[in-house]
Amino acid sequence: MTRSIRLDAVLIQAVIAGALSFAHLHDLAAAAGQTGWKAWAYPISVDLLLVAAWRRLRSDGSSRLAWCWFLIALVASLGANVATAGFLDLGHPPAWLRFGVAGWPALAFLGGTLLTHSPAADPAPTAPAVPASAPPIEPDPVPQTESEPAPVAAAETPPALPASEPAPEPATPPVPAALVDHARKVAEDHRARTGTPIDTDTLRARLGVPAPMADVIAAQLA
Repeated sequence: MTRSIRLDAVLIQAVIAGALSFAHLHDLAAAAGQTGWKAWAYPISVDLLLVAAWRRLRSDGSSRLAWCWFLIALVASLGANVATAGFLDLGHPPAWLRFGVAGWPALAFLGGTLLTHSPAADPAPTAPAVPASAPPIEPDPVPQTESEPAPVAAAETPPALPASEPAPEPATPPVPAALVDHARKVAEDHRARTGTPIDTDTLRARLGVPAPMADVIAAQLA
């Protein structure tokens, strides 16, 4: 079963651009005195260095080494394409062009060696993952020392309450002298009729006075 080849516009464009760049580098190297197979080796050297630097950037990340050689190869390729557009007389190339083309193989060899054998930057170390099933580490129990019991505070005695003062006796109501004389006559009349001294209740009833006053009058009659 044959697999159909699908033409990709980007792939076709890359092939055309690569062929033109390859031809321009070949023409510039041939004009600088590199004849035969040497002129064909220069485009391969420039393009391979460009690809190696770009691959280093894609695989190991951005680094000064990869960016340096990528720019060197890009300037060499771009300069060769521009130089063949009539800016230089390729029939009589200048001395600096001959010098640059002659020194390129050593420069490309150095760049390829550094890109291939230089170690990549080590990634930042990551902390080891702790397994989720690992039991938590408990600290060692601290031995408890028996503490002496705190002294019991002496029971505080409540302050003595002030002694209650005796209730003052009710004041003796003043008894008029006339009332005392009248009470004496009532008492003598009661003795004459009954032969016994009059009691306080009878005296109070006969005089019509309150009990405290009757007590005072009875005390004066005794």
